[in-house]
Amino acid sequence: MKAERLRDVAVAALEDLKAVDITVLDVRGMTTVTDYMVVASGTSDRHVRALLQHVIEETGARGVRPLGVEGEQDAQWGLVDLGDVVVHIMLPQVRDFYQLEKLWRVKPPVEGRAGEEDQTGEDRTGEDRTGEDRIDKENVPGGGARF
Repeated sequence: MKAERLRDVAVAALEDLKAVDITVLDVRGMTTVTDYMVVASGTSDRHVRALLQHVIEETGARGVRPLGVEGEQDAQWGLVDLGDVVVHIMLPQVRDFYQLEKLWRVKPPVEGRAGEEDQTGEDRTGEDRTGEDRIDKENVPGGGARF
């Protein structure tokens, strides 16, 4: 199945069970690991589990078996790796903490040397040079995503 069709099947499965704030990220130019990341929220751990299971069932019905599934037990952050599409389903507070959309929307460097600041004072690589965005693992909602 083509990546675009697989992405659409995963999104439809999430929509079927009322996933919240579904976002599709095209990461083809940023990584060779996958083509698309689909990020969605569930309203409770039970909802996250149900969404994970439904994505697995709907893609499986079309002949696509996941390469891996993570987070079914804890269900704060679940992941279904379908190869060309990786589906992340999280509780809202976990999603807000990790901000995957922000991470994968980092703009590639503009012309010039890496680390050089542009006119706005931002590093052209998109990196935060202040260290303010470092993750404090002890303050992760629920003690962190346990895969």
